[in-house]
Amino acid sequence: MPGVAIHRQRRGARCAAGALLLASAVTIGGSVAVELPDGGPSASGGTTLTWKPCEGEGLQGFECATMQAPLDYARPGWRTIDLTVIRHRAIAPGRRVGSLFFNPGGPGGAGTVGLPLQYEKFPEELRERFDIVSWDPRGVGQSTAVRCFSSAEEASTWWANVPDFPVGAKERRSFTAAYAELGRRCDERVPELLRHVSTAESARDLDRLRQALGERQLRYWGVSYGTLLGATYANLFPSRVGRLVLDGNVDPRAWADGGSKSEPELSTFLRLGSDLGSADVLREFLRLCGRAPASSCAFSAGNPAATRAKFSELLRRLPNSPVGSWTYAKTVSEVRGGLYTVHPGWDETAQMLQDLWEGRIPQDPPAPPVGSKYPGFEQHLGVLCAESPNPRDPAHYVGLDKLSTARAGDLGHWWAWANEPCATWPARAVRNYTGPWNRHTANPVLVVNGTYDPATRYQAGQAMASELADARLLTLNGYGHTALDNPSGCVGRYAARYFLSGVLPPVGATCEQDVPPFATETPAIRDGGGDTGAK
Repeated sequence: MPGVAIHRQRRGARCAAGALLLASAVTIGGSVAVELPDGGPSASGGTTLTWKPCEGEGLQGFECATMQAPLDYARPGWRTIDLTVIRHRAIAPGRRVGSLFFNPGGPGGAGTVGLPLQYEKFPEELRERFDIVSWDPRGVGQSTAVRCFSSAEEASTWWANVPDFPVGAKERRSFTAAYAELGRRCDERVPELLRHVSTAESARDLDRLRQALGERQLRYWGVSYGTLLGATYANLFPSRVGRLVLDGNVDPRAWADGGSKSEPELSTFLRLGSDLGSADVLREFLRLCGRAPASSCAFSAGNPAATRAKFSELLRRLPNSPVGSWTYAKTVSEVRGGLYTVHPGWDETAQMLQDLWEGRIPQDPPAPPVGSKYPGFEQHLGVLCAESPNPRDPAHYVGLDKLSTARAGDLGHWWAWANEPCATWPARAVRNYTGPWNRHTANPVLVVNGTYDPATRYQAGQAMASELADARLLTLNGYGHTALDNPSGCVGRYAARYFLSGVLPPVGATCEQDVPPFATETPAIRDGGGDTGAK
């Protein structure tokens, strides 16, 4: 899921990108070992890309290519992998100034899907003046990928039989056994790749791609997990940092658990406070829904208190009285995912809850035909479990579930169990980066975070801005995961000015979202009035 992929994909989620047919004519020149700040070598050299129009639904105007990279940058002559690259050329070629790289999140977010979905959300001035470029990171999507099943159909069948999170002892046993089996499958099919899909290696791939496109320094917009990738790049290649926007931030110190080699007490997502962020946003969702008429929020009970009580009663009923396939776990998971994008996500979530309240089975998004596209649900685990420390005893997650639900309510179940697959994951990253995070970069970094983000809470944005050596925090007073996916003209203007001239927002600058949740009418896009925004 573009921009929000540190959470499990919604079942039956739309896939707008379709199949890609890529040009394979790529020239790789000689490899040269270059010392990086972390002491590891990086293969560089004469890499050129041959671009051809992408083929597939929703890909008109996009070009695709393939780039090769070493599987292990410490052994550049050993094995290579393929990285699928996608771009949209600047729409005002006479004013073009270069390439802007985009990572849609994850880990496990494919740029060949994320860029087409998000492209129109980039500020128009950036689309006019930059080729916007993305790629499927190593282990992901159309690149050399972690695939632990022999076919998409086999993978989808396995996935359909695993609940979003376990409820009760019987489901806990089957849940943990299923993910232990998945780890064994992956280790049997792609053992070497599993150990070389770290964020640090993806940062080196990004630097190789920067060189291939002739950019002296990196311009980059990373969302969600893409902020961790950007921070890693900034500290591996500080002299090559041009302008980086980090949007919806993962606290890198919490992700790496301070570089500790001991088994942690908390899992990754609980260290990040993602459960707390979701709980905060859910409270706001119910408050704002309750203040709105039912014509604007279908689940409204007339006031915030009554709407909160209605939600609690619905979740109390579902464990014993599911509505079709809509169990308690599925409903909680869908609510959590629905909070990420205010428009249309919040309206759709409210309608889903109202359908369940009235005993109707909510309509699922249309699923792709079975076997048409490999689902890739194991690919985010390949990165997360190999590099971010998590408890290794599956039984430990029972206690984490109690902790998370005590502090975050029903949504805490999902976040507590989301990292349990790492307990039995077989691989550890060979090339990992755990800090420091404060190396001085050639140019300052712009950090953007919303005040009510359900996955990467505002405190993580504050942490990112303070941990980097030279960064400025831009606050978005609003809801949802990332400013790119929840547009603010104010943020867009600041970002465009930063990319084009290097000018940062003033210290303490804040922006508002263009369209608030459950708006009774669509307001005009703000021109800066009411924001401390760029004019």
